Amino acid sequence: MSLRLERDGAIGRILIDRPEKRNAFNQDMWEQFPVLLGAALIDRAIRVVVVQSSTSGIFCAGADISELMAHKDNAAWREANQAAINRTQHELARFAKPTIAFIDGDCVGGGCGIALACDIRIATAKSRIGITPAKLGLVYPLHDTKLLVDLVGPGQAKKMLYTGELLSAEEALRVGLIEIIDDNATSMARQIAANSAHSTHEIKGFVRRILDGQSDDDPETKRIFADAFTKPDFIEGTSAFLRKRKPEFK
Repeated sequence: MSLRLERDGAIGRILIDRPEKRNAFNQDMWEQFPVLLGAALIDRAIRVVVVQSSTSGIFCAGADISELMAHKDNAAWREANQAAINRTQHELARFAKPTIAFIDGDCVGGGCGIALACDIRIATAKSRIGITPAKLGLVYPLHDTKLLVDLVGPGQAKKMLYTGELLSAEEALRVGLIEIIDDNATSMARQIAANSAHSTHEIKGFVRRILDGQSDDDPETKRIFADAFTKPDFIEGTSAFLRKRKPEFK
């Protein structure tokens, strides 16, 4: 199995496990990814999802080019492939629970797209990150291009896309492509998982609204803000604060 979901307490891990192909995604993997997201969503014990490789030293080399070449003249397959990629990226970017991409090694093309669709990107110092369709005569999807522009701005996005260069972890951090350089994502994941799942869910939804163009409150966002004061997590959080103890959100 090239993808699988494992649970470690409150942390769900979607593991990319195709090391012989440097974790390049084939059609089956693009189709399987949303299924695993669905499984992580309905598992109430999972509060945060980490996307990472099962093998150290690699993250994802992108799409399986040999598979693309084998089907380059099959319009129906290409359409299905594009639909599967778009579905994975769209659902990951809008997944209800917090997500972290843990990048260890090369993160290229479609692999970078997966990282872009996560909420937070953590990379090891040896990682390299880039988007290389211009070197293959291909075009990066508009949805994924917007994710890139949202992170690094149009100038840096154009530089990455035009040149296809692989950025070091230090350069990726400098331009805002990743948030942290670290040897693991567990500490950050546990920190997020310890907080109110209601809070992180609604905050993530607000950020998505902003990224999709909303700039002012509407009746729904006002209701979400007001309703938080009536939730059990507010009672637990404030009680813990006043008693100087760690909250235990259910």
